[in-house]
Amino acid sequence: MQIQKLADKIVLTQVQNFRAKDILECGQIFRFTKNQDGHYTVFSLDKKADIFEYDDRVEIATKDVDYFAHFFDLQKDYAVYRDKYAKYDFFDKAYAHGQGIRILNQNLAEMIFSFIISANNNIKRIQLIIERICNAIGDDMGDWHAFPTIEQMASVDEKFFKDVGAGYRAGYLVATAQKLANGFDLASLAHMSRNDARKALLSLKGVGPKVADCILLFGLRKTNSFPVDTWTEKVYHAYFETGLKNREEIAKFFVDLFGDDAGYVQQYLFYYQRENF
Repeated sequence: MQIQKLADKIVLTQVQNFRAKDILECGQIFRFTKNQDGHYTVFSLDKKADIFEYDDRVEIATKDVDYFAHFFDLQKDYAVYRDKYAKYDFFDKAYAHGQGIRILNQNLAEMIFSFIISANNNIKRIQLIIERICNAIGDDMGDWHAFPTIEQMASVDEKFFKDVGAGYRAGYLVATAQKLANGFDLASLAHMSRNDARKALLSLKGVGPKVADCILLFGLRKTNSFPVDTWTEKVYHAYFETGLKNREEIAKFFVDLFGDDAGYVQQYLFYYQRENF
């Protein structure tokens, strides 16, 4: 894939492993819209990008070119996973279905709050809650609002989060916002082992094992993480059944099997299973 960075856009030619639908609708991000003309807009913190896909190229229009070049992980060759795991017939099918997937480099605090909201929730409702929070306390960017800073999230109470539809998660959001604003060292997580970072994340209210694994993968790029939910649990029982019932054990099984590639493999399998079954 050829990448050209201009003043106000990124142009991709000889495009491989980049498709907006696969990237944005595979469960790793919630702040995006599909517009009437079919192009996608994605938001991250106080930045946004519009993705236009043509027969011979992709254009990512944004004022923050370097940010989104990193955000979309454009330098990485994702074709290596097709070749590496082609021996698994089910993975070959999953890769073919979601070959446009790229694992995004997302902001850690935004991931923590977003995935607390995502627990036992559906995509549309998650998006609506996040949008209401952004519109109420995020910086006004003109025709949209930024994701709130940690300080902005810590400035509101449980009633605010209940009023925007967070339900029982409201208390978790308040407690976690206060903890992040008062000394929890987010930056240190990047330098920890996966297990130590996971333990630290699990100390945050509203962060259970699956949410922690999502944050490790999508917010900390610890790709030796394998979030297990209904869909990836079905993958295990359909193709790998070894008698495990506990999701923690299933997650460990996949991490042991795929190592540092576990997070990438998980995303293809999750997306394929959810879309097709």
